[in-house]
Order: sequence, then structure tokens, then C-alpha cells
Amino acid sequence: MIELYAAGTSNGIRARNGLEECGLAYRLRPVDLAKGENRTPAFLALNPNAQIPVIVDPEGPGGRAVTLSQSTAILLYCAEKSGRFLPRDSAERPLFLQALMSASTDITPTLGTVFQILRSKDPHMPTADMFKARTRAYFQVWDEQLASRPYAAGEAITVADFSLFAGYKRAMDVVPETCAGMKALERWATRIAERPAVQRALSF
Repeated sequence: MIELYAAGTSNGIRARNGLEECGLAYRLRPVDLAKGENRTPAFLALNPNAQIPVIVDPEGPGGRAVTLSQSTAILLYCAEKSGRFLPRDSAERPLFLQALMSASTDITPTLGTVFQILRSKDPHMPTADMFKARTRAYFQVWDEQLASRPYAAGEAITVADFSLFAGYKRAMDVVPETCAGMKALERWATRIAERPAVQRALSF
């Protein structure tokens, strides 16, 4: 059984969502970031960067154990292991990869910067507002794209949708102004949020 070390951040949600949707058996090992559990020797042995999520799969490719961090890498690992939520046509893969990376490397790090500023003892609000505006600009592009296609990478749901939803959910929880008033994005998010596996993934 796969062991998932995670917390309820966008990255943690992204990884857990992949496991849930792909139907892979796993055990959640909650990591309390506020208590510094991500900096214990035991956790640092799994990921020296002291970041969640991490999975440990004793039955990886070729029967070899795999320890893997990086939430998007975990998403792809789950999709490939299960054979689900990947493009069926190789011609669709470039758009899929673009959607996946946009959700993972544009939105999540920018949101993370906003959160770090807001949580600091003396938050510099002009800087926070700048990164909020950048986050909103990313979501506006997604809103335009989702107005013409049902899912992040086209006609079929993929792990790109799970990646994007993780960032959207955290934004709505903490800085909803970054994605307010975007009707197509909201319709898409409502469909994703209704999925039972997604609902389970949000329960930390």
C-alpha cells in the first residue's frame, strides 16, 4: 500500500486527489506543518527539502520501492500506474502538458508567495497585492479557456484538472478575490468539486 505524507495545502490536495481518483490504495500520514513535523529526521530522510507531499510506494515499477515528492510528479505517477486520466491520443499530449504545468508551476507558486506574505509578522501589502493580481491574471486566462472547452486540456478530464482544482480551491479558501466573478472557471470547478474522489481528497 502506498504511504502518503501530506497536509491540506494545494500541493497536498493535488497528490491526494491523484491517489483517490486513480483508485490506488494508500494510507494517509498527516504531517503537521505548524509543529514542524516536516523537519524531523524521519521526514527529511524522505524529502531533504522538508516539503510535502511525499509518497512511498513499496510496489513501484519493476517491483522496486519508490519514494517520490513533488505533487505534479505524484499526479503523473498515479496516472501512469493506474492508466487513467492521461490523454488517449498522442496529439493531445502537448496541450495536456501545457495545462498541467500551468496549473502547477504558475498558479501554485504565486499563491504560495501570497500566503507567505500574508502570514508574515509584518505583511507588505503592496507586494501581496502585486502577487494577487498576478494570480488573478492566471485565473482569467483559465476562465477564457474553459469557456470554450469542458476540461483543462480539452474534451476529457485529466490530471491537469486535478492540479488546477487544487490551486483554485486554496485560492477560494484564502484569497477568493483572485478568482471571483469568473463564470466558466466557476462552472468547471463546481463539476470537479462534485466528484466523490475529490471530496475525499479535501478531507484532511
